[in-house]
Amino acid sequence: MKKIAYILLVLMALFSLSLFTSCEEDFPENVESPYEVVLKSIKIMNAGADGKTVIEGRIDEDKKTVWFPRVDPETNVSAIRFEATMSEGAKLESDVLQFDFEEGKDAKTIVLKVVNGPRFREYFVTLRLNVPVFGADFSKALFYDYSGNDIGNPAYPTFVSNLTRGSGFDGEHVLIVTRAEGGSHLLSVNDLKNNEINRINLNLTGVSGGTFPVNVGAKFNGHTYIANLSGKYGMKIYHWGSDPTAEPTVIFNADPINIPGSGARHGDNMSATLDKNGNGYMFFGDNAVTEITRLTVSNFTEITDVKVLPTQPGVSFCMSMNRVEDTDDYILTGYDGPIYVVNKDGTLLHTMSGDATPKQGSDARVFSFNNERYMILTTAPRYSGNAVLYLYDITKGNNTVEALRLFEEGSKLPIFQYSIGGGVNTAPGTQTGYKVIKNNQGEDVSLLLYTASNNAGFALIEIPRKELDE
Repeated sequence: MKKIAYILLVLMALFSLSLFTSCEEDFPENVESPYEVVLKSIKIMNAGADGKTVIEGRIDEDKKTVWFPRVDPETNVSAIRFEATMSEGAKLESDVLQFDFEEGKDAKTIVLKVVNGPRFREYFVTLRLNVPVFGADFSKALFYDYSGNDIGNPAYPTFVSNLTRGSGFDGEHVLIVTRAEGGSHLLSVNDLKNNEINRINLNLTGVSGGTFPVNVGAKFNGHTYIANLSGKYGMKIYHWGSDPTAEPTVIFNADPINIPGSGARHGDNMSATLDKNGNGYMFFGDNAVTEITRLTVSNFTEITDVKVLPTQPGVSFCMSMNRVEDTDDYILTGYDGPIYVVNKDGTLLHTMSGDATPKQGSDARVFSFNNERYMILTTAPRYSGNAVLYLYDITKGNNTVEALRLFEEGSKLPIFQYSIGGGVNTAPGTQTGYKVIKNNQGEDVSLLLYTASNNAGFALIEIPRKELDE
């Protein structure tokens, strides 16, 4: 019995060993692939006007990108010839590629494929032209947010319960026109950029009368204006100079009934465009959207003429009429109609299609920055959605009307947008603003945008000019 048990034990050991050996032999061994597709170096061989300039690229294997220094714009971009070193056996699917640049664009990215037998790898190759760049670099925007947007600070506290329907902006200060506790005041832009709130309270001595004593306002070159909501009590405009603690001056006080052709209620909106000497116009559309009252302003404080202008369908009681800088054109907008171009007398020059921009777009402005022309507007959420700032590139065209016509023939897409929230309300007082910041040489350096809406709050957005990068 012992002998049989010993024999069985030996047989079992041999069987286990054979199983182990068989399993070991079944494991696959690592075999080096003969089909590597790694791009090790690459050059452009025919850059420059003469087609003889060699430019070496920089490869980022993790991102699968190839970067080249900017090339001479005289380069034949329709047939860029590459020379590359790659893993053994690999080659470029094509060593001559065409870069089709869109009009006005200085960069183009295409796919370069490295192949080796059945395997391939793709790299994104960007070619950039060494040409002047214009406009703003929206990828580098900085946000100073005091709105209903989840990004940034909480909404500014006065923008609740329809208490803040008007505001203003001149690049140095934000004007808050409010019936909230503490009253109307200024905020320093520099403070806001540092996330600091230091109210500069306006002296409100004598500010009284109207359905509401304060409702809308404007800021220009350190001067502050606030208007009441007139109703049956008459229309009043107050002015503060460089010292907001001084008592304001009443620069206009009139009962609309004494202005021939004027509507009954003003102060739901206020548009003002003054030059550096304080000369220009203020516009007030009546609540019933039957007319626009124009006030001629001299030296910041003198109202020298009052004239009633025609209005346009759909501009709404939240209308605006903003001058296009260095032109005689004005952009007339409101949340119920399209964008109109008119002159200072309200004569219609152009009407955009209703679907060219968001229908609730309000307080549209056209201006230039770093040799590009832009249009901004913010939606007044009367019926739906939130207050959203939109910016469009309308550089093409020799004048405002031609620029807008060419814009409508294109994609009509904004190049930048930003929501400040707020939601729907029945009195969507909405404002925009901008300031072009220049250096000591008078060159445009950055663009500061402003947007605000009743119950939403406000935001400042600073965008630097585009720069050539290497």
